[in-house]
Amino acid sequence: MKVLVDISDNEATFGVKVLKSLSFVKTVEQVDTATLAIWENLHDAAEEVRLHKNGNIKLKTIQDVIDEL
Repeated sequence: MKVLVDISDNEATFGVKVLKSLSFVKTVEQVDTATLAIWENLHDAAEEVRLHKNGNIKLKTIQDVIDEL
């Protein structure tokens, strides 16, 4: 399982040390905010596709998007 932990910048060094000291933690990676934003957008898009497949929402067609431009 992967868990995302948001730690303030001034406590990040200590937080990483604590996580690395735990025997059950396999890896600790630091992610910058730009990368995190991309992953959050991808997660949101995947959720919209799931909702569309279940019939809960209707997505715009490419023609609708072009018409908005």
